[in-house]
Amino acid sequence: MTAEATRYAIGIDIGGTGIKGAVVNVADGTLVGERCKVKTPEGASITEVLDAVATLRTSICSQALDLPRYLPVGICMPSVIRHGRSCTAANIAPEWVGYEAATGFSEALGQRVSLVNDADAAGYGEVRFGAARDTSGSILVITLGTGIGSALIYNGKLFPNTELGHLELDGHPDFERVGSARGREVSGLSFKAWAQTRLTPYFQKLEQLICPDAFIVSGGVSKRPETFLPYIDCQTPIEVAGLTNNAGIIGAALLGAEGWD
Repeated sequence: MTAEATRYAIGIDIGGTGIKGAVVNVADGTLVGERCKVKTPEGASITEVLDAVATLRTSICSQALDLPRYLPVGICMPSVIRHGRSCTAANIAPEWVGYEAATGFSEALGQRVSLVNDADAAGYGEVRFGAARDTSGSILVITLGTGIGSALIYNGKLFPNTELGHLELDGHPDFERVGSARGREVSGLSFKAWAQTRLTPYFQKLEQLICPDAFIVSGGVSKRPETFLPYIDCQTPIEVAGLTNNAGIIGAALLGAEGWD
């Protein structure tokens, strides 16, 4: 692969409701061309998600962009990923558990892909080009969306698959079901009430367990932090993601270009 080719990569972020992706300039973390999106298939079965990702990549590559013909592809998804295998299934079909997902995506796209947990991708993107850029120490990135994802970064290095959204807390065996952005909507809570009654105890628990130097909040709600962030009561500084909802795309592309396994 030429040096020019590795300047760009495709990042694809698979979520519970949508699959989005774009070409990323991995030298500066910016999107090249338009971000494309397709709806996550109902039930998120393996076959349908593979087809949707292939369709999305076609849409991304069909843009009139002056780029190398070959582009590395990095994909992130809501699952613990161990050596290319999806080991859990959060908001996707249970059949993903134990599936050789990296191989499946590689075969569907006709090229090798890198595969990583979605929150880990967002966290890595934030460390390289977002709110945690040029920081040292421990950073805990929390993504608030359909579920709750977490990414632990120490001195710029990713510690994958922390899965801190699934803590048992306040009588809830899987706290993301009530603490996520979707959980707020289902419960009919205002953003302020959500922050005070759900996010405050959650972030305080994370302080107790991890004691990071800073929290970074990512996910779709990071586009309007003023509605909830001031109402989270914890001692650790909390910042909003610098890459907002593109952090997963950018992080996945970076890891794809670097050949993450």
